[in-house]
Amino acid sequence: MAEQATETTAPTTAKKAAPKRKAPAKRKPAAKKAPAKRKPAAKRKPAAKKSTPDFAAKAKENGRNAFLASLGFYGKAYDQVQEQFNSLQEQLEERRKKAEKAYKELVKRGEKVEKKARKAVDDIELPKFELESLTDRKKLDAQLDKAKARFEELKESVGFKTAA
Repeated sequence: MAEQATETTAPTTAKKAAPKRKAPAKRKPAAKKAPAKRKPAAKRKPAAKKSTPDFAAKAKENGRNAFLASLGFYGKAYDQVQEQFNSLQEQLEERRKKAEKAYKELVKRGEKVEKKARKAVDDIELPKFELESLTDRKKLDAQLDKAKARFEELKESVGFKTAA
């Protein structure tokens, strides 16, 4: 019960009103100062404004030179690659010409061998295959020997070498 009494009988606090603020004081305009005397030009330090454009110009020039150097590097590399490519193209053309020449020579050689082979086959005189001629073993062996001999002549005339 005592607790209830303190809760109900506790004094209520009222909000205090905020104090009124004073208006800021008006400032008086500052009196104009007389211009300060400048030091003679010889003793004066260079102004920061003059050094900034020089620095900016130098930085700009250095940046441009770095860009031009890299551009020159890439240009030189491109020229070298182009020279190598042209050189390879020339070598390729020379090899193609040699290959074409060798091919033509091989075709001529093949034509000569073909003529000789046809002539050798025509000289063999193979009879028409009849049942009687196939059963005559002696005739077949004689024709086979003749064909082998003619083939050996042809091989020697062409210059064909076999691997031994």
